[in-house]
Amino acid sequence: MDSQHGAAVKAEDFGLKGPRGWVFRGVGIDAAPGSLIAVEGPSGSGRTCLLLALTGRMKATQGHAEIDGHRLPKRMAAVRRIAALGHVPGVNDLDQALTVAEQLREGALLHRRYDGPVRALLRPRAERRARAAARIDEALAAAGLDLDTLPKGARTSVRDLERLEAVRLSVAIALLGSPRLLALDDLDLKLSDTERTEAWALLRSIAARGTTVLAVCSEAPADAVALRTGPEEPDAPDAPDAPDAPEAPGAAPRAADRKVTWGSSAKSAPDADTDADADARPDAVPDTDAAAENDGDTARDTDTAGETDTDTDTENDDTKGEDDALAEAGRA
Repeated sequence: MDSQHGAAVKAEDFGLKGPRGWVFRGVGIDAAPGSLIAVEGPSGSGRTCLLLALTGRMKATQGHAEIDGHRLPKRMAAVRRIAALGHVPGVNDLDQALTVAEQLREGALLHRRYDGPVRALLRPRAERRARAAARIDEALAAAGLDLDTLPKGARTSVRDLERLEAVRLSVAIALLGSPRLLALDDLDLKLSDTERTEAWALLRSIAARGTTVLAVCSEAPADAVALRTGPEEPDAPDAPDAPDAPEAPGAAPRAADRKVTWGSSAKSAPDADTDADADARPDAVPDTDAAAENDGDTARDTDTAGETDTDTDTENDDTKGEDDALAEAGRA
């Protein structure tokens, strides 16, 4: 499917702080148009909120970003016009009650009604249908989804799709508007190794056509411009150099040189339950009320000294802060 040129993605000290603390912070990136960008990290580390912030669906509170020259958070509406979302759970889920054909027609109708030019609504009905059918066929071809291979063809229920087929369908719907930036959440969730390889091959093919692709995943491929959420890895030799990556515009295409760590990157006191500890132990859910009573013993005000906020960067803050932000992202 033909696409306009992709959007350059840049960010400097980009962050979002909610009522329960930081969702993500200190993000930096400089990716050229047509790049494949992978946001890598554990669940609950702010990956989805970062995706929504970079696509103009969530307002950042620190630093700035530029998407195709549109500065965030000031020009969120302009970014939304050029950025499309694939599947983002809780934001634009596929309707399980519809068939694949109905889901595609709904996507084409919404695009024509809200994103297309006004004059398109004045065309004869037969012409509008023909244009929509042609656009759907192009999007399906770009997403690699062959309706004839589905159990009931176009009449297959969305609930009966395999995980990879659902990913392809969400990508096809997003491509109906020829976006310059395509964003997907949880790309490799519940995929086998073979399916994961196919999913990344799909995104590479879309990026090769010129569309910039931003995908949240648990493990980034080696050829992607990779950002990593969560704490720094102490045994990684290039960890101290990671924060300097955003300051090198036009960096080489090696993924390792483009990795950036944000969140609880600074080391905290041994007795503090930090982001790193919380992410390593996802089953440990702190008692919010008890933590609130012990605020005096934690380094709540260390933001002014450039250190990690060990109180607001607990697992409770990460997961619940992200949930709060996601609840306000209905505009996607």
